[in-house]
Amino acid sequence: MIDPLNASLRIAGAGLQAQSTRVRVVSENLANAQATGTTRGADPYRRKTVTFENTMDRALGASLVKIKGVGVDKAPFRVEFEPSHPAADDKGYVKMPNVSLLLEMADMREANRSYEANLQMIKQARSMQSMTIDLLRNG
Repeated sequence: MIDPLNASLRIAGAGLQAQSTRVRVVSENLANAQATGTTRGADPYRRKTVTFENTMDRALGASLVKIKGVGVDKAPFRVEFEPSHPAADDKGYVKMPNVSLLLEMADMREANRSYEANLQMIKQARSMQSMTIDLLRNG
C-alpha cells in the first residue's frame, strides 16, 4: 500500500482534474448561451453536461473520481419570436440554446468550491509531509 499522505495527494489531484474539466464545460456552455443556428430552422448550441464516476485504484487502495463522460442535455430548446433572424422558422420563431445562465453560474460556483477544497487538501498533505521530514531531520 502507498503512503497515506501520498494517497491523499493523488486522490485530491484526481478531484482537481475532474473539477477543472467541469469548469471547462460550464465555460463552454456560458460562451455559447446565445449561439443559434445559422440556417432556417437549424438547431442551436445544446448544453453540455459532465458525469463523474468513482473508480478503484488498486495500487493506491482508494477510490478516485474520474470523468465518466461529457454528454448533452436533452432539455428542449427555448424559442423566441424573431422573424428577421436567419435561423427563424416559417412562423418567425428561433430556437435558442437550452443553457440557463443561472444554472451554469451555480454549477460554476460548486465546481470552484470543490476545486478549492481539493487544493486545500493538497496543501495540507504537503505541509504534513514537510513537518514529518523536519521531525526526522531534527530527530
